[in-house]
Amino acid sequence: MAYTIESLPLETLLPAIGRAEDQLARLDEQVRRSPVGEGFVERGHFFDAAASMWVGGELVHVEDLVLHDGRMDARAPTHELTIAHRILRARRRIAGAKPGWAVSEAGIGALTGYAEQEREAEGGDGTASVDETADFDLLPGDDPLAQELANVDALLEQSQRLIDRVSDRKGAGRSALVVGDLVVRDADWDEADRLTQWKRVVAEVADLPPTLAAALIWEAWESLEPMQRQHWLGSQFVSAYLRARGKVASHLFGFNVGLKAVPRERRRSANRLTRILALLDAMSASAELGMKEIARLAQARELMTRRLAGRRSSSSLPTTIELILSRPIVSAPMIAKTAKVTQRGALNLIGELGVREVTGRGRYRAWGVL
Repeated sequence: MAYTIESLPLETLLPAIGRAEDQLARLDEQVRRSPVGEGFVERGHFFDAAASMWVGGELVHVEDLVLHDGRMDARAPTHELTIAHRILRARRRIAGAKPGWAVSEAGIGALTGYAEQEREAEGGDGTASVDETADFDLLPGDDPLAQELANVDALLEQSQRLIDRVSDRKGAGRSALVVGDLVVRDADWDEADRLTQWKRVVAEVADLPPTLAAALIWEAWESLEPMQRQHWLGSQFVSAYLRARGKVASHLFGFNVGLKAVPRERRRSANRLTRILALLDAMSASAELGMKEIARLAQARELMTRRLAGRRSSSSLPTTIELILSRPIVSAPMIAKTAKVTQRGALNLIGELGVREVTGRGRYRAWGVL
């Protein structure tokens, strides 16, 4: 399978390209200059992670993601919530690195996991030989249970080394065999080759306008499907690419938020031109929603900062305001942990700021800027 960039009907694409370029530039400037820019950026990570799951056909509530990130889950986390948190951590990692890192060889290798596999292939696994663990009596002493557990651990390690040797890590260009891998992976998928083809597309679009290039990168990712279990990385690479090209330099763009706003029929259309136009419109929609969010946060910040008049310098209200502006929702334990007050004190702070409650329940209450 290969993805080729054929001749593009620029006359049809130019209006959508111009609109997307203009909207992204305006958003970038507003985030850079706005006093709530940092809060908007942090909130954007949560919204984009939840939107990424939505685009992939899974539902994750932003409220649950915020609480899970703060290690204050209201219930046992689901598998989908765990993946959403992984996306959240990946976004923070990309945003904390240099602009061009994520779409470089090193960045792609680190985010996909191939860099670690290459280091293991070059340097070996660093484990002892099977003969060195033939004697399972590793723990001296008279405790029979401890001795038995040590024997089991040693046996498991020996078994894993045997599996690694049989799988022949360096043979046929395939990664090491992992027990259970074939249940969830297609052995003939050849992720490395597909990823190489996608990198070639990234290099080919370097001379195109950033928004059109980003749309083609996503289109190629959807067509090639390089990663079987990390397909969500594609949209994060698109956001990182826009940052690397300097189109949205102030933050990591929320591409999935825009994809969510575009009908699936357009995003998954059989016509390639319709899909590309839908992706460009998704960028415009995300930028427009982002500017509305900034305006909403700025207004909320202005209203809350008025409550600071006459407060002492050691007041916890400023810390609480910054937390509210940087999270989609906040709970009393989150405020108590951040402001270093009791939960009763956190409720008093919320009452003074007059933030809207979003749950409407007595046992579990949360507040946020809607």
